[in-house]
Amino acid sequence: MAKNEKKLAEPKKINMSSSKKEKKNIFRHVFDYFKQLKNELKKVVWPSKKKLFGGTMIVIVTVIVMSLFVVLADFAFHNLLKLLLG
Repeated sequence: MAKNEKKLAEPKKINMSSSKKEKKNIFRHVFDYFKQLKNELKKVVWPSKKKLFGGTMIVIVTVIVMSLFVVLADFAFHNLLKLLLG
C-alpha cells in the first residue's frame, strides 16, 4: 500500500454483554446530575441588585410604552373603520 492511500476504518463490533456491565444505577445518574448542576451554578456570574433592578425597570417601562402604542393604534383604527363604514 502506498503512503498516500488511506486505510478504511473497520466497523466497530458491538459486544452486548459489556453494555450491561456499564449500566449505572438510576440513583447514581440522579446524584451525578445534581453534582454537575452544582458545579455549573458555581460558574454563573450573578448580577448585582442594582443591575437586576435596572434591567427590570427597563422591561417594565418597555412593556408600558408598547401597551400604550397598541391601545392608541387600536383606538385610531377603530375610529377610522367606524368613519369609513358610516
